[in-house]
Amino acid sequence: MKTVSHAPSLRRAPVQRRSAERLTRILDACADLLDEVGYDDLSTRAVAQRAGVPIGSVYRFFGNKRQMADALAQRNLERFTERVTDRLHGDGTPEGAGVGDWRTAMDAVLDEYLVMKRTAPGFSLVDFGNQIPVGSRHSEPNHRVADRLTDLLAGYLDREPDDDLRRSFLVAVETADTLVHLAFRVAPEGDARIIEEARLMLRAYLGRVLDGS
Repeated sequence: MKTVSHAPSLRRAPVQRRSAERLTRILDACADLLDEVGYDDLSTRAVAQRAGVPIGSVYRFFGNKRQMADALAQRNLERFTERVTDRLHGDGTPEGAGVGDWRTAMDAVLDEYLVMKRTAPGFSLVDFGNQIPVGSRHSEPNHRVADRLTDLLAGYLDREPDDDLRRSFLVAVETADTLVHLAFRVAPEGDARIIEEARLMLRAYLGRVLDGS
């Protein structure tokens, strides 16, 4: 089941379809401009012009560009969750029906993150919220991702979403985050050898904590 939520930074959540479509255009414009001009030169006026909406429409949702970037990061997390869910349950199997393999789940998580890293506009700067200001590496976004993965995968793995599972996913997310960023610093599309090393390290760690192998 796909979930839709609105970032806490929104001044006002859209109610009507027209308002929701306008918010989508604003966030799309924000993402495109992040790739084109970077965060420092991003402005609410430029976003309004690119989105084809009055500047007042931007301020209806956001007080400043940081709130826009935060909302874009939240949307990225929602879309990432949907992509992983669709991949794990793409055969029509309901969520929570039967036990899945953690290796399949890990591959889905890493592969879908890499796809977004390579293709989603603005993702290289904001991903799930830990890149703005550029170079900032606050822990909170990775905690948010680990919490989301715990809630998403606990049923698939037939595990309790307890503190042990949450901690294991947090360690995995922090490790993958560091190594994937390294891979994309080495090569524009992500150095394949570093990504493979990341996959092997995650398999070794999760194998020990999830099935004792």
